[in-house]
Amino acid sequence: MAGQVRQPIDVEALEAWISKTVPEIGVPLDVKQFGYGQSNPTYQLTSPDGQRYVLRKKPPGKLVSKTAHKVEREHRVIAALASTDVPIPRAYCLCEDSSVIGTPFYIMSFLDGRIFEDPSIPGVSPEDRRAIWFDAVRTLAKLHRIDPRDVKMETFGKNSGFYNRQIATWMAICGAQAAIRDVETGDAVGQLPHFEDMMRFYSDEKQQPVDRGTLIHGDFKIDNLVFHKTEPRVIGILDWEMSTIGHPLSDLSNLMTPFYTCRLSTEQLHSAHPGFVPGATPGLPTLAEITALYFSVADPPTRSSGPKAAEDRERERELQWAQAFNMFRQSAICQGIAARHAARQASSEKARQYAAARAPLANFAWELVQGIAQKSGRRSGEKPRL
Repeated sequence: MAGQVRQPIDVEALEAWISKTVPEIGVPLDVKQFGYGQSNPTYQLTSPDGQRYVLRKKPPGKLVSKTAHKVEREHRVIAALASTDVPIPRAYCLCEDSSVIGTPFYIMSFLDGRIFEDPSIPGVSPEDRRAIWFDAVRTLAKLHRIDPRDVKMETFGKNSGFYNRQIATWMAICGAQAAIRDVETGDAVGQLPHFEDMMRFYSDEKQQPVDRGTLIHGDFKIDNLVFHKTEPRVIGILDWEMSTIGHPLSDLSNLMTPFYTCRLSTEQLHSAHPGFVPGATPGLPTLAEITALYFSVADPPTRSSGPKAAEDRERERELQWAQAFNMFRQSAICQGIAARHAARQASSEKARQYAAARAPLANFAWELVQGIAQKSGRRSGEKPRL
């Protein structure tokens, strides 16, 4: 919900620019700031006729990361998808002139619907819960079946090698994060459990999913979707900051996360999802149902025409690998929060909870890796080597 503006912008300058560039947006504007969108400050603009819009801008000041806060990329992808059946907000304009309100920004339509922060979708009927999840899966599959060339997005990222690039990037990041020392105790954050063994496993291209590239969201999950106010369907996908061309299973595994973290106790992981234990929440689909629906819509073109049973086994193996990497990636993100906490750049209770989650998530990722290696060893008749 939008409220008090915490990071002020020059409203008069914004109104003057809008009047000249996007005259269909009426001025003067009532401006409020959303509580979410912490990475990129996000504002609600209301015109005199009551029409609402959303402005996303880069944070003020010098940016630490050269790759984060890319509002230009967010605008580019939602503008490109306007001609497809993927539900997205309407992109009105992009301003790259920092002299207007201090940083580049873009304006998109406001989607008046429901956002579920809890992926178990409380407060709805089992039938609607199931339909909501199914439409989320269907929406993701629609995104992944788009050929980037058809929407002039072939230069949005590299078409191959996504996971190898991710592995190299996270190896470097985790090494740097592990070396950060607490400003008070002097203790190093330390490396993630089983880090070296996991890197060896993930780097083995024989174990990796078949390399492919599609448009991906980068953080596709239930609370980044807006659902119709009364109907169980997606009306828009939000927060495209991490979008690129990458491996589609990275998005699918991220969406499936609650079905895996339900195995962990809330004592191990504060963000575990006990509601996803089979039978705990009526209406939630199974992983098998999600997978079947996703591939029936996405229809990956790289699949062979071999026996269906063998194809299903290979698909299951690829999904298990993607989920194991997803869990490692989340543990690395938590290690980064631990590093910022050690430097006292993040000191909230929530930051401490995420920092404490890095070891349980890494141990769980290793558990998933071992399961994959054991199955692989049984199929080949060899003892798995990690």
